[in-house]
Amino acid sequence: MTKILLLSDTHGHMDDTILKYAAQADEIWHAGDIGNLAVTDKLASLKPVRAVFGNIDDHIIQQEFPEHNRFFCEGVDVWIAHIGGYPDKYNVRVRDEIRRNPPKLFICGHSHILKVMNDKKLNLLHMNPGACGKHGFHKVRTMLRFTIDGEKISNLEVIELAKN
Repeated sequence: MTKILLLSDTHGHMDDTILKYAAQADEIWHAGDIGNLAVTDKLASLKPVRAVFGNIDDHIIQQEFPEHNRFFCEGVDVWIAHIGGYPDKYNVRVRDEIRRNPPKLFICGHSHILKVMNDKKLNLLHMNPGACGKHGFHKVRTMLRFTIDGEKISNLEVIELAKN
């Protein structure tokens, strides 16, 4: 069983509450708009980090992390992209590949809107953890945590942080 903390859109922000939840996870996944490497360095000092760069991330972050990160966590095929869209409205950057070869879990950030939904057509779970940084229009900062056990994704929890 692997405990995952999923976050996005930190925009350079890190605080003790995020770090508290990070310490409880087995892995930390960041869906882009990191802001600066101090964010991922701090997270990586606690637990392994998997991340992608986002549209605000500079060339330094782009050298450290890919635009798309596809991997297996236990028996789950995972694909993380910062800009991904939603079921029936996937972004052009992922649309053809996700239809041709859908993962079991598709994760994106970018919108600052927390959404978890099933794509019944492609038989995948879509997650967007919202934004846990302080930059943006969102009123509540959010993250997700869940577990992967073999091929099963369970124990999904929304974490709400202090308001901006």
